[in-house]
Order: sequence, then C-alpha cells, then structure tokens
Amino acid sequence: MDDTYELNLKNLAGWIASCALIFGAVVPYVPQYKEIKRKEDAEGFSLYVCLTLLIANTLRILFWFGKHYELPLLLQSILMILAMFVMIKLCINVQNRTQIIKAKERVLTGSEFLYFADLDARFFWKWTDFKSYLGFMVLFAGTGGVITYLFLDIPIFIEIVGFLAVLIEAMLGVPQFLRNSSNKSTVGMSIAMVAMWTVGDIFKTCYFILRDTPVQFQVCGAIQVTIDVAILAQVYLYKTNNNVHTRAPTRSD
Repeated sequence: MDDTYELNLKNLAGWIASCALIFGAVVPYVPQYKEIKRKEDAEGFSLYVCLTLLIANTLRILFWFGKHYELPLLLQSILMILAMFVMIKLCINVQNRTQIIKAKERVLTGSEFLYFADLDARFFWKWTDFKSYLGFMVLFAGTGGVITYLFLDIPIFIEIVGFLAVLIEAMLGVPQFLRNSSNKSTVGMSIAMVAMWTVGDIFKTCYFILRDTPVQFQVCGAIQVTIDVAILAQVYLYKTNNNVHTRAPTRSD
C-alpha cells in the first residue's frame, strides 16, 4: 500500500512538473499581452523577441525528429510558437490601428504597408501584415524540415540543430543585458518579467538535469539562468543611476 501511494505521489509530482514546464514558459508574456491590449501601444515590446523564440522552438521541434527527447519539451515548443504568433498578431493589429509606422520606413518604401513578399532586407521582421510573419516562418520551417529529413541519419547534424535551438533561446536576454550596460541603467525594463524568466529558467534547467535530457538542453539552460541573473544584478549595480532618471512604464523589450 505504501509503495503504491508513493508511486502515485511520484507520478502526480511528475505530471505537475511537466504541466508547469509546458505552460510556464508562456506565462511571462501574459502580462505583456494584457498591457499592450489595454494601452493600445505595442512600442514597448520588441517583435525580435518573437523572432528569436520562433526560430529557437522551430529548430527544437526539428531536433525532436532526429533525437526524441521529453514529450513535455516538444509540447512546450508548440505552445510557445502559438503564443508568439498571438503576440505578433496583437502587435500588428495595434500598430495598424494607431498607424504607428516610422516616417523613415514610409519615405524609403513610399507606402505605409510592408510585406515579406517585397523581399526587402532593410525591413526584415518589420512588416505590417501578419501573413508576412506567418509566411516567413512556414518557409523557414519547411526548408528546415526538408534539410533535416535529408540529413536525418547524420548524428552530428542532428546534434548541431539541437544545440542551435537551445543556444538561440538562451541568448534571448543578451540584447537587454547589452542595452542596460550601454545605458548604465535599467529604467524602462520590466523587472517582474526578468524575475519570472529567472524562476522559469531555473526550474527548466533543474528539470533538464533530473530528467536526463540531451546535454544541449542542460548546458544552454545553465547559460540562460546565468544571463537572467546578470540582468537582475544590473538592477542593483545601476541603482543609483536608475534613481536619477525619470522612470518609464516597465514593459519588456
């Protein structure tokens, strides 16, 4: 009886941990979504965050076909991709409704509308049409899928795909860290979001280690936690500078 109870408790704990891993990654973006929707202002959120996570999670899904890892990690990637498309859709709708388009882009294109089909590298990921973002990712995933299929039997290729997937995601906080370093301030940065990133990344890394996932996940998880902690350390390091600046609304980049 005790063994059965212990086994059931262990299974329940594993199920809870898996659900936390799957859904926890998208939780930090819920407040950002609500804020953009409430203020009808998407300028405080960088769509390059969405690009980074879309590329990273697409590569992670391709990696799964070459090396089956934990199913919750696969489901997490699928959910994250859907969440990033939701964020992009909202930002594009808000920008189009409020006509928030840079004057420089209007002058260069002669139009307020920018499309992926224009094939203009100057405006990559600055399109004003949601279908352009969707189309680019379909093209990327399709091309990646074909290449992965052709090299599926080459272990080193599969390992590189896996490493790139988690490394790109691990570098998500680097632009924020560099911006803080350049400004010698963290004013305008959402401390709450970075804190949620840190907690989530610590949990995720522990999960990777305990579940004996591929080494790529473990190494890059540790890198991600290190970057998160470094960003939080900047809050203390630049505390004096922060106090002499007028604080802007805390929104993620």
